[in-house]
Parts: sequence; structure tokens; C-alpha cells
Amino acid sequence: MATASDKSKVTFLGRKKSQGRAAGKRTFLEICRETFLNSFRSDRPKWIILFLLSLVTSFFLFPGILLKPVDYTIGDVAVRDIKASRDFLVENKDLTEKDMEKAAREVLSVYDFDPSAASVNKVLNEAFVLGREYVAKTLEKEQSPVAVPGDSPAPLLNPEAFKEQFFQTLKVPRDDKLFKVLLKQGFPSGIEEAVRKLLSSAYEKGVVSNGALLKSQVERGGIILHELSAKKETTVNEYQRFLDLDRAKTFIRSQAASLKEFTGSSESAEAAAKLAVSHLQPNLTFNQRETERRKDLARTSVKPIYYKIKKGEMLVREGERIGPEHLVKLSEEMKSHNRIDLLGRVPAMAILIAALLSVIYLVGPSTVKTFSKSSRDLLFSAVCLFGFFLMFWGYSFVAEEMSRPTPWVTSRALLFAFPLPCAAMLVCIFQGTQIAVAFSLVISVLVSLVAGGKVEFFVYFFTSSLLAAYGVRHCTERGILIKTGAIVALFNVVLGLCLVMIFGSLYTWESIVASVSGFTGGILAGVIATGIIPLIEMSFGFTTDIKLLELSSLDQPLLRQLMVQAPGTYHHSVITSNMVEATAKAIQANPLLAKVSAYYHDIGKMKKPLYFIENQLGIENRHEKLAPSMSSLILISHVKDGVELAREHRLGKEIIDIIQQHHGSNLISYFYQKAKDRMALKGGKASDVKEQDFRYPGPKPQTKEAGLVMLADMVEAASRSLVEPTPARIQGTVQKVINNVFSDGQLDECELTLKDLHEIAKSFNKTLSGIFHQRIEYPDVAARPAKKARNGNTDQGGSEDAGTKKQDDKGEAEEGLRRLGLS
Repeated sequence: MATASDKSKVTFLGRKKSQGRAAGKRTFLEICRETFLNSFRSDRPKWIILFLLSLVTSFFLFPGILLKPVDYTIGDVAVRDIKASRDFLVENKDLTEKDMEKAAREVLSVYDFDPSAASVNKVLNEAFVLGREYVAKTLEKEQSPVAVPGDSPAPLLNPEAFKEQFFQTLKVPRDDKLFKVLLKQGFPSGIEEAVRKLLSSAYEKGVVSNGALLKSQVERGGIILHELSAKKETTVNEYQRFLDLDRAKTFIRSQAASLKEFTGSSESAEAAAKLAVSHLQPNLTFNQRETERRKDLARTSVKPIYYKIKKGEMLVREGERIGPEHLVKLSEEMKSHNRIDLLGRVPAMAILIAALLSVIYLVGPSTVKTFSKSSRDLLFSAVCLFGFFLMFWGYSFVAEEMSRPTPWVTSRALLFAFPLPCAAMLVCIFQGTQIAVAFSLVISVLVSLVAGGKVEFFVYFFTSSLLAAYGVRHCTERGILIKTGAIVALFNVVLGLCLVMIFGSLYTWESIVASVSGFTGGILAGVIATGIIPLIEMSFGFTTDIKLLELSSLDQPLLRQLMVQAPGTYHHSVITSNMVEATAKAIQANPLLAKVSAYYHDIGKMKKPLYFIENQLGIENRHEKLAPSMSSLILISHVKDGVELAREHRLGKEIIDIIQQHHGSNLISYFYQKAKDRMALKGGKASDVKEQDFRYPGPKPQTKEAGLVMLADMVEAASRSLVEPTPARIQGTVQKVINNVFSDGQLDECELTLKDLHEIAKSFNKTLSGIFHQRIEYPDVAARPAKKARNGNTDQGGSEDAGTKKQDDKGEAEEGLRRLGLS
């Protein structure tokens, strides 16, 4: 009797492979030379791309290094870009002029403000006094109809003449209706006081004629408010406190209703408001003369400056006309320019970069399990490498420009803000941690060369990239990217500060800027990676764990369709996914990829679900009326149909590959044997039946995940043939299926080892034993009809005849093996 320890051991049948020992006698150099030549012959286009990438990158490092210097004079046109090869000082008149203009732009506009409006009040008083005198004289004349002899009163103006005189005194347009109201009430002082209060309330806020101009000047930084009466100036940054003419008129009309205590009636209040609106004038005026005087003073206060031309700075661009300032810079540059010393730098740099990339390309497959030489992966790596290198190259010029206005902000400190760890994150997510380490090494070397070959930049970017890659090695949700970016940001703060203090000065502004820049770079790395991952998935066809999590939801339309159209296949897929998920981690495979692939591996059966035994629920087996060759074609077609459905629903290349490979080139043994039996009955030779016609087209599994799904698919189907699924029988079935697959050579092209197969067998045994565990037999509460007992709950098996049950189980077993092709 086998012990528990014996049951956990599974032996496999293997094929012996003879290996010659002549290779061990060859020298290391011969092996390297042969490896390189064979690789170059098979991957020549990829090698050409690699060397071209190296050459172009080196030109960006030394863009003008091989060009002959040109002696320029004023008025010439630059034939190429010229950069400074060293640091030197140059007087910059343009920069001085810009500073002068900047100083002039920073001068705030001056506005004169007269809140009292005394002149308006004076005119208003004169007009109303004149009106009251006119009313008094009119009443006096009416009360004295008989003229006294000897009196000679002043002649009284007629109403029209006085009306004209009244409005001329007010200096407002003539309004007959308004004059009628004022004349009727005798030009009362209440209306006069109301008009004065309305105007004063508006003037206290400030009334401007050109509100748009005032608003634009306030938004540029504010204005200087010069109060004429108090002779003081204040800076104002709020536009809403002032009123333009339209808003002032609206404001006066809204305030008129509250002045009935002065006017006595609504008609008088309306007249007061109308008169105030007519008399309204701006009391906030733009003093252009004073503003220009202050701008001129600001320009003259700017001193001429000298600035430092730093190494790598652009002196003149291609196509620019040489001016005096260009000539000064170029003359200083040519003093230290020695073409002979710099002649070989570009090819030397190209060889250095090519050597570095070549070593990684050659050594990678033998040292990194996840290294891929596929065109897609190499193209992605090249795009990431050159793209981030090019962005850093451009950002180095931006950093130089940003550091010019402020001497305490150096370009070196600003370079720490570049989000290079984002590249390591992307490579790690799409190609694995080991490849991300090699990628981080190469890109860190290149960007440090752009930064002047300084070791602090290599240390900074390489370590932060490694940390970023480590943080996203198991990225299953987008929040991990942001979290990793935050961790890298905090790490960059400390690292940047330390590097500046080691290679620069202690306790300077540069240290603070470097820390802030490092923090910014880490945060940007996480944010950019989060946003760009979906674009990379669509462009290169990668499948990340984040996308796999989305596909693993059983509410996906394709899985819901599978559940409705092929429920048996759906149930089989769910159990298969549970089996592979529990096993994948033990064999260092991707559990999520294996699980999701198991969900979708049989979606092709939806095209003809009733031709597969798991979906034939109590109906006639349709294969009984078909020729074996036709039945095998139907079974084989579900792989092709599954691939088409997967591509239609954009499941990703990895899942599509597993769907295509999950049967490998297995033999459909049931129909193959059936075809041979029919051939024998017809008097023919069984050997005339071609075995190749009854095999799946392949390819065989290429990855651990594909091999695992194949084994789980076959083991799960075979386990359904067990009459009494005891642990021993389950173990025997698992061993038998894995032995058959291994002996048939289906696992030759994937990375599964014998140790992995042992782990797979143990995990399958454990999972299937849990699925087919024994339950106690519940007693019947009441007698039930025989038919209901046979088709009812399988847990209540007391009313079922044991012999009938065994026959049914045997039939189910034969159907399960027929599906696998194991019988």
C-alpha cells in the first residue's frame, strides 16, 4: 500500500536525449564567435537597427563634432547649429534690453482718483439755486398783478429760456420731463441732496470711463491709485471695487429708492436718479504721462549685465544671420576649439553604445528568462530608450534656459526633475524586472553623458530607476504606479540632496532646488506612467496585469456569452482557471495571466457548442452521425474560432497565443481510433488513416502559462471520467495525463521543467480532491418517485440503483476520455 509520501511523488516518462561532448572542448572565444555570427545571420535587420540607434544617439551627444569650423563675419548665415564646448562670459545686450523691458512691464499703471467730486457738487448747487430763484420770482409776479409805479424789476425769463439756461448750467442734455418735475416741486433741496448723495456713493467707489482697460491692467498685477485730495498712493489688485459708467448708472438707479426721506415721493426719487445719471462723470482717470515717466525710470535703473555661456549651450542655430553678439560668442568659442582632438568622438561613442547594447542583446537570453528577441519587444525597448534619451536631451536645454534668470537655480539641480524612472516602470511592467535593470543601466549611462559625463547623474538616475522598477514588479492596479512614484519622489529628495552636497556645495540653494526637483521627478514618473500605459497597450499589443484584472471579471461580455451559449464549457473553464491559478505561483509563472487565459481558452466552442460533450445535456451526440474526420475538423476548428474571437475582442497577444497553443499538436485519439476501425471494417488498411489529419495544428505551448493551461484543460476533462473520484484515482489520472502530454513532446518548447511538473501534479491533486470530496448521505425525509430520484439532487443518491449508477458513470467516463482523445 502506498504511503502518503509516496502519493505525493509522481514519476514521468521521458525521452532520452543524447548530447555530444565535443562542444565542451571548444574554447570560450570560439563559442562566443559562433554565437555572435549565428545570431547576426538570423537577426540581421535587428542588428542593423541596433547599430543605427547607436549612431544616431551618439550624434545627439556630439551633434556638431565632426563638422569643420566655419569663420563667420557679420551678416553671414549659420550653416549649422553651434554649441559652446566650454564655459565663458559674454556681455548680452539683448538680455539687458529684455530686463529693461521686463522692468518697464512690471511698472504698474497710475490712475488719478478724486473721490470728493467737488466740481460736480458746485455746478449742481448753482443750477438748483438758479431754479429756486426762478420759482420765487414767478410766484412773486403772480401775487403782485398791479405794478407799483416807480418800480423797475428785472425782466423774468420765459420758461423755455430758463429751461435752456438750467441745463446749460448743469452741463447735461436737456430733459423736458425731468424739468417739469423739478419745476413743479420748486427745485427742492431734498432732490438736490439726493442727487449729491447718489453721486457721492458712486464716486467713492471710483467711476472709470474705460472699464476694459482698467480690468486688463489690474489683472496684469494691479494699479497705483493716486488720490488727488489726500495726495497718497495705494496699490489695488481688485477690479470689482471700481465701476465703469454702465455699472455706475445701474448702481445709482438701485440706490434711488432708498432716498425717499430726502425726496418725499417716488417721482422725486426717480427724478433725482435721472439727474444723477445724467450728471455722472468719471472720477478715476488713467495718467498715461506719469505711467510712462515711471517706466522710463525703471528702464534706466537696469544695469548692463554679463552672463555665463555654459558648456553645451546653443550659440547660434542653423539658418540664423550672424550678428555682433553671435560673433562675440563664436570668437570666444573658437579659441578652444580643436577639431583634431574631437575628430573621433562620434564613432567612438557609437561603438561604445553599440557594444553595450550588443552585450545585453547577446547575453540577455541566457541570463534573463523573460528576455525576448521578438520584434515587438525590441521595438518597444528601442522606442523607450531613444524616446527618453531624446526627451532628456531636449530637457537639458530647457533646464539651461530656466537657470539663467536666477543664479541660485542651477541647471544641474533642475536636471534631477526629469522623470527617467518612468521608463524603468514601463519596461518592468511590459517586459519584466530583469530587463528593466539592464535598460536602466543603459539609459542612465546615456543621460549622464548628456549631462556632461558626471557620475552623480548616473548614480541618481540608475538607483531611482531600479527603485521604480522594483516598486511596480507586481503592478495589478494603477494606484501602485502613483504610490511607487511617491516613494521614488521621497527617495530622490534624499539622494539628490546628498549628491549635491557631495559633488557641489554644502547648505546652498542648489541643494534645496535639487531636492524639490527630485521630488517633482518622482511624482511625474508615476503620473506619466499611469497615463501612457493604455497607449502602449494599444500601440504594441501588450497585456498588463491591470488589463488582465479587467478581463478576469466574470461580467465581461465574452464570458457572459460563453455562460449562456455553452454553459458546460463555461463551467469547465472556471474550474480550469482555479486549477492553474493555484499552481502558477508554485512554478514561477504568472498566476493572473494563467487564470484569465483559462477563462477564455475554449471560447471558440461558442460557434458550435452542441458538438462538445460538456454541452450535450441529455441530447443526442451529434458526432454519431458524422464521419470521424469531420468530427475531428469540428474539434480542431474551435481553436481557430477562439483566436478570431479573441482578436475581435482585443484580449491581447499573450491570451491569444495561449488559446492557439492550449491543445498544441495533440492527437484526437478517440476519432483517430474510430477512423481506423471504420477503415478496417471496409476492408482497408488501418495504416491508410493519416495520424496528422487527427492532430491539432499547433503550435505547441511556448510559455509556462500555455503549458499549464494545456495540462489543466486535459486533467480537468479526464477527471470527469472517474466513476469514484477517490484521491488515489485522481492522482492516477493526473499522472497519466501529464505523462501522455510529456511523452508526446507537447511540452518541448515551453519552459516547464520536471520539477515544475511535479509541482503541477501535486497542486492538481489537491485542487481536484477538494472539488470531488465525499459528502455524507442524507436520509430521505419521504419516499419520492423513482424518476425524480434519478434526475434530482445528486447528493441524495439513496434511491438510485448502484448498478445503474456505475453504468452511467462509465458512460460519462468514456465521453470525457473521448473529448480528450485519451481513449
